[in-house]
Amino acid sequence: MTPRPSLGLRARLLFAFALLCVVTAAAVAGGMYVQARNEILQRTQDAAVQAMRNRLETVFPLRSPEPGPAELGEIAGTVTDRNVSALALYHEERSPDGFDPGAISQRLRQVVAGGEIAWQRITWQGVPILIIGAPLLIVEPDRTTRLSGIEVYTARSLDPEQRSIDQLAAWAWFIGLAALGFAVVLASLATRGVLRPVRELGRAARLLGEGEMRTRIAVHGSDELADVARTFNDTAANLERHVKQLRAMEADARRFVADVSHELRTPLAALAAVADVLDEEAAGLPEPAGRAARLVSQETLNLTGLVNDLIEISRFDSGVAALALNEIDVAELVRATLRARGWSESVQAELPAAVTARLDPRRVDVILANLVGNALRHGEPPVSVRVSADPQWIALEVRDHGPGLDEAVLPHVFDRFYKASAARARSEGSGLGLAIARENALLHRGDLTVTNAPDGGAVFTLRLPRWAPDPDGGAA
Repeated sequence: MTPRPSLGLRARLLFAFALLCVVTAAAVAGGMYVQARNEILQRTQDAAVQAMRNRLETVFPLRSPEPGPAELGEIAGTVTDRNVSALALYHEERSPDGFDPGAISQRLRQVVAGGEIAWQRITWQGVPILIIGAPLLIVEPDRTTRLSGIEVYTARSLDPEQRSIDQLAAWAWFIGLAALGFAVVLASLATRGVLRPVRELGRAARLLGEGEMRTRIAVHGSDELADVARTFNDTAANLERHVKQLRAMEADARRFVADVSHELRTPLAALAAVADVLDEEAAGLPEPAGRAARLVSQETLNLTGLVNDLIEISRFDSGVAALALNEIDVAELVRATLRARGWSESVQAELPAAVTARLDPRRVDVILANLVGNALRHGEPPVSVRVSADPQWIALEVRDHGPGLDEAVLPHVFDRFYKASAARARSEGSGLGLAIARENALLHRGDLTVTNAPDGGAVFTLRLPRWAPDPDGGAA
């Protein structure tokens, strides 16, 4: 499953700092803005109400309990000034001048008609306005009061206050943006200090994974990142020591195998000569002696094959194995391999003509002999060899029709000394044949793979470039 893309650590830290700053600045600036806005409007509203009360006191006593438009105009004039427009109402009568009565809501009129001073803020024709309504009362001789039915309304523009509020909002935005810029700078500095050792740790881990065992990290300070760097250095030192030990042990083991293999070749040559004589004379010997002579001959051949395989593996390990390239007919090479081992009749071959390639015939012969020999020994007939080609590659497919390989065995087929005895009817040989075959394929810059066919049987596929590289590294 493809991992979901994610932001890098630097981007996440920057985002977290910026988000924290924006939230904090928005909360502080927003709270200050709301409080200042309410204070400004409340002070303006209280001052306007108090001024209206003071001016309405000069109206008393009323000259007429049922005033007409002229007297209503005089009443409205007492509370009118440069910033305030006034309107006096008595039932259906109204003062001649003043603002549009449509700006007064029905709810406000009901409250004022009930004998209370009330106010509301509205936006009229795009301008914020504070409307205050007050009833005029008649004081009776017994000091009781009653409603006169006259209502006085004032309309005061809140545009100056709105400008002050807008200026506060602008300052809040400015402070928020400045805080955001400061947070980004602070986050950049913080992430640089945090990510520098993290990047250095990643670089060191990558070099260590590539085999640079002497990679170390400079330790600065005594914080958690310094502890991680010290732990990495200790781990790298231990790993370097273990790798040196393992490499030394591996080199000793390879040298031992190579030395023993070469030392065994001379006595094995003598044994092989004696085994040939015994094999020729086995038919004339009594049965127990003849069977023993044939056994000695067979086991000598097996031991010779094992020693030869070990010598071949040691050549690959020491890096001295080389290609002897020739331009060959692939179909003819396959026929020669089958013919030399007497397999021509027991193996089905699908070999297209005129398929040529520049390969090492001896090493390709070794690969085919191992694959076909394994199929004949461990699989079931029919065994087939099929060759296919394109302009760049050739593919040789060797298949049997046996039970195939167990899924647990497939990853280890080409391991050295691995014998899949549980997957085959019988397991013989040194366990090096397929490992040598794959090393020969890799030496050609090709590959050797194995799968199970859907209808049964193991399928080994050898892919080789048609023009293998020259031994000096150039292309042929």
